[in-house]
Amino acid sequence: MRQLKKIAIIGAGQMAEALLAGLQASQVIDPSSLFATDTSAERRDLVKRRFGIRVGSDNREAASWADVSLLAVKPQSLETVLREMAPVLAGRLVISIAAGASIGLLARLVPSATRMIRVMPNAPALVREGMSALALGPGVTEEDVQFARTLFEAVGRVLVVEERLMDVVTGLSGSGPAYVYMVIEAMADGGVKMGLPRAVAELLAAQTVLGAARMLLETGEHPARLKDRVASPGGTTMAGLHQLEQGGLRATLMAAVEAATKKSEDLGR
Repeated sequence: MRQLKKIAIIGAGQMAEALLAGLQASQVIDPSSLFATDTSAERRDLVKRRFGIRVGSDNREAASWADVSLLAVKPQSLETVLREMAPVLAGRLVISIAAGASIGLLARLVPSATRMIRVMPNAPALVREGMSALALGPGVTEEDVQFARTLFEAVGRVLVVEERLMDVVTGLSGSGPAYVYMVIEAMADGGVKMGLPRAVAELLAAQTVLGAARMLLETGEHPARLKDRVASPGGTTMAGLHQLEQGGLRATLMAAVEAATKKSEDLGR
């Protein structure tokens, strides 16, 4: 079923492009209901050619035309863009994916009747396997939440969290893909060290991570139980797990999430 709301996508960067691709593939939004803006003529032309939607450079025009404005601009541009759009936002829904920008900050820049949803998506949205967390501002309706869910479910999974947890979400799922890429790279390096060709080692490592994650999500079992299924007494997996524990993998990953969370908190101040 196609959504009837008109959406202005403010900032046609990589994440906005990923969302457009997901919406196009899932056919939940008619292209005539989308209007993307960007300061770069090259980006506008690319989006128009790829998705067949209306494009422009006037953010206020786009916001005035739309029922919902999706802010996909860089954080340093956010205040300028919102002040430009503010006169036409009263009574409308604004969805922001600008990193580190709290609902309180956004609310200070727009009319009081503007409804706000803050979203933290992540990079795998580019392949429609993203994880997006929504935080809801005052006055947001159930219809607004369902609409936001529909948008971001086009590029992966969605959950709603309290806004006070958004920095932790950033430290875990926002930054997390980089941690996983490092794990995949290290596993592949281990395979190469032991004689595998590089391409073979990378495929083995990447598909292993993908399969393990899908198994966890589809079974709903605790990761420790799934780990124990693989680890036979006195076997190869236990030897490997012992080495990971000695190297502090568990504590290091926990510390990485903590460090990224604190950095997100600092950037939001």
